[in-house]
Amino acid sequence: MTDYRIKGETGEWEVVVGLEVHAQITATASKLFSGAATAFGAEPNTQVSLIDAAMPGMLPVPNKECIRQAVRTGMALDAVINRTSRFDRKNYFYADLPPGYQISQLYHPIVGPGEVEILLDEKDENSGKQIGIERLHVEQDAGKLMHDQHPTMSYVDLNRAGVALMEIVSRPDIGSPAEAGAYLRKLRAILRYVGSCDGNMEEGSMRADVNVSVRRPGEPLGTRTETKNVNSVRFVMATIEHEARRQVEVIEEGDEVAQETRLFDPDKGVTRALRSKSDAHDYRYFPDPDLLPLELDEAFLDECRASLPELPDAKRKRFEGLGITPYNASVLTAEVETARWFDVLLDAGAEPKQGANWVVAELFGALNRRGESVADTPVSPEEAAELLKLVADGTISGTIAKQVFEIMLETGEAPSKIVEERGLKQTSDTGAIDAEIDKILAGNADKVAEYQAGKQALFGFFVGQVMKAMQGKANPQLVNERLRAKLD
Repeated sequence: MTDYRIKGETGEWEVVVGLEVHAQITATASKLFSGAATAFGAEPNTQVSLIDAAMPGMLPVPNKECIRQAVRTGMALDAVINRTSRFDRKNYFYADLPPGYQISQLYHPIVGPGEVEILLDEKDENSGKQIGIERLHVEQDAGKLMHDQHPTMSYVDLNRAGVALMEIVSRPDIGSPAEAGAYLRKLRAILRYVGSCDGNMEEGSMRADVNVSVRRPGEPLGTRTETKNVNSVRFVMATIEHEARRQVEVIEEGDEVAQETRLFDPDKGVTRALRSKSDAHDYRYFPDPDLLPLELDEAFLDECRASLPELPDAKRKRFEGLGITPYNASVLTAEVETARWFDVLLDAGAEPKQGANWVVAELFGALNRRGESVADTPVSPEEAAELLKLVADGTISGTIAKQVFEIMLETGEAPSKIVEERGLKQTSDTGAIDAEIDKILAGNADKVAEYQAGKQALFGFFVGQVMKAMQGKANPQLVNERLRAKLD
């Protein structure tokens, strides 16, 4: 837990945050109540069915896979799955909402209370905090308005109209921008592990409405504002930072915070008012007359439960049980692609601790330099395991391994082939090593005298000179042993 406070002119203020995350169900290629496609980037209005356009007489039919993915996600959030749920109509008029209402689940959501455990510091296992989940409900998205450069015309794209969303509503348990960032990253990881949502915030398949209020420590909750459709973790954190400070200034100046909907301006890093915030009764919710209640039987729930993969927390604990440090285990399980890649590395015979250290230091370092992800790397986990085995059995040194890895990245060749064809095998020939050591010591008699007079730090110099003379191919352990024998 972070001890985060806003320091105002009249004292300190606590920040209280709740997030409403809208996650598109990308595991299915069709919409919630129609068979229209949902592919990202399609030409405007090319993925619109008669149902999405609200043509008279068109009746919605629930997409079973969307329901299944919502249930699986709820299970992954350790949440209550409601055997019976119901769809409601949320009534409002806007150009991107052809029927004049959105089908949602206000009163009887498909998923009830759950929780997500976050870690504020990956190196500190005691920095965990539970963030409560109030509910997860399924609803359809609206279309999108596009405005031309001159504010005279607006255009409606209905490609997103009817796209299936899971709205995951947190409890107001978040107390800082850092906690919000950790929560969003963890939630996105869970969604990606489950496979229900790809979590690509830049494509709009995951976005957050950020509810922020401030209060004096120990006092009741203050009036909250809701900043809509924030589409990156960094922007969510910036929204909280700015909005909390803005509210403190408003209160300390003697005014009241207005309950309103706001937008975040990423260019200026500020929020601005959009409209007054409506309460639920203003939307005139009522049960959708075209849709029967959802009844989930035990067989369906058992299938959903059995289909769940090993989730991030369980995988992290398993990795720690293999001797991997908590920090490395957290890093390796943060993204599902990395965790899967590392599991294959282990299956290919890599020693867990050595493999984890190599992935976090060498692989991630190379990928960052190249601007790539694990999914992009030309080096397979099986080839990486082969490289690590060459180090473990003494065929090559750690220094040579780095050279071999760079060649693997550039050429895609197998490590054993690179080592063989380029003559990179490590030498353990004590005669050859002794000969080079004798040359180095003879050429640096002054430094030998200094070392023997007590300047122990020079030992590293001698090791480096021998390794350089032997082009990094000498067995480092033997070099150290033979040097000490001759110097001491």
